[in-house]
Parts: sequence; structure tokens; C-alpha cells
Amino acid sequence: MANNLPTEKKVLVASMLAEGSSIRGIERVTGINRNTIMSLGVRIGTACERIHDEKMINLNCRRLEVDEVWGFIGKKRRFTTGNEREQGLGDVWTYIAIDADSKLIPCYHVGRRVIDDTEYFISDLAARMTYRIQLTSDSMASYGESVANAFGENVDYAQVVKTYSVVNLSQPASGRYSPADVVKVERKHISGSPDRFYVTTSHVEKQNHTLRMHCRRLTRLTNAFSKKLENFKAAVALNFAYYNLVKVNVAVKTTPAVAAGVETKAWTMAELVERCGE
Repeated sequence: MANNLPTEKKVLVASMLAEGSSIRGIERVTGINRNTIMSLGVRIGTACERIHDEKMINLNCRRLEVDEVWGFIGKKRRFTTGNEREQGLGDVWTYIAIDADSKLIPCYHVGRRVIDDTEYFISDLAARMTYRIQLTSDSMASYGESVANAFGENVDYAQVVKTYSVVNLSQPASGRYSPADVVKVERKHISGSPDRFYVTTSHVEKQNHTLRMHCRRLTRLTNAFSKKLENFKAAVALNFAYYNLVKVNVAVKTTPAVAAGVETKAWTMAELVERCGE
């Protein structure tokens, strides 16, 4: 049982999960059964959700960027039946907000790419902020209404609108893994008085890459995808707790939580595991 694992083993497993190792890979390195690893990861990840909600309040962020990362549970949507989609299988989207200055992830949400989930995410983001912010998103239609409903006039909001080249479907599949080329980028004023110089989504797009590298369930072209939504949410929560509280960000030379004033010092992985009740 996972509760009988020595603390140092739990810390090792959590560290490897947060650094992008697969469950079977951790099993081979540590000798711990994969079911024990998965059970421990779900428990720690679930506790990380609670820690995130407790820590990420009354934040002093000023410049925020938001975006979404695609993943899937069990199988991709085009292969699912209606009944399977009701059970949570198919495409899943992770909404992410990042503070461009401290690199903190103050808010995230796992759901579908629909208006209800977008509104939940943006409302949650607004509730965690202390001051008026400048917000930048992509041009997804549901953002405009969601931001207006959550922030009202208390936001400086702009969108980055990208135009992509037409994908040549006759090209061999081996050459279509990369996205289409961006041929045009527009900065669109939506509300308030956003500073045009800071209208960008480059920081959150870099964070999307970091998430895919550190969360095995989101690594491209992998067979390590989640079979259950619960497991996926736990993996994402562990990743963001590790990113915010433990991992030193090279841009700010400390953890994002310290840079944002949420914490006075970086946590160790052992501290995170302990505070998760393990």
C-alpha cells in the first residue's frame, strides 16, 4: 500500500511524476508497483488542488495571459461514442493563466472548450485578484463575454488574433505534426486601456510547452495519457503545485510563488509531500 511507503520513496515518486516521468518508467527505476504509484499520485494531486486554492488568493498580479492546452482522456473525441463522452472520455482542455512578471500560475481549470468552462475559469481568475489587471487572451469567442461578465469594466483587456496558413492536406502525415505557419498577428483592443506593448500571449504559450514537458499525460504523441478524468486532474494539479512552489524559475531566479509574494521561501518536494498529508 502507498501509505506504507517510506517518506523518501514518496518524495522520489512525486518528484519523478512532476518532472515528466511515466508511471511505468518510475516503476522500473524505483521497483514500486505501478498501481501504488498511481494511487499516490492521485492522492497528492488531489491535495495539491486544495493547497492551490488556499494559497492563490488576494494576489497582486498586474499583467496576466490566458490560454488553453488540449489533451484527451482514454481516447480522442473523434473515436468516442456519445455514451463514452458522457463518462468523461474524449478531449479535455486545461485553461491556464500566468502572471507575466512573476511567472506565477494563479489559476487553472480542467474542462471542455465551451462557454460554461471558460466562464468558470475567468470568474475564478477574477476572484483571486486584488487589483485591476491587464489581461491578454487569444481570439476564442467565449473569452470576450466571459471577461466582461467576470471583470465588468475593471480590466484592461486585449486579444492576440493570429491568422494561420492553409494546411496542405495532401502532405504526408509525417509532415503535419507541427501547427500551420502564422502569417499574420493582430493585437485587438477589447476593453479598458491595455498597454499595447504588453499585449502578448508568448509567456503563457511558453508555459504550455513547459506543462507538456513536465506532465507526462500531456506529452505529444505519447501513450501515457490518462484513462480517467480524476487521474488527469490530479496530474495537472501536482504539476502546477510543483511549478509554483518548488521549481526555481530561471527568469525570476526563484519560485514563482516567492516572486509573487505568495511565499517567503521555496518549498522542497519533501515539504510539498508532507503538506499533502503524506
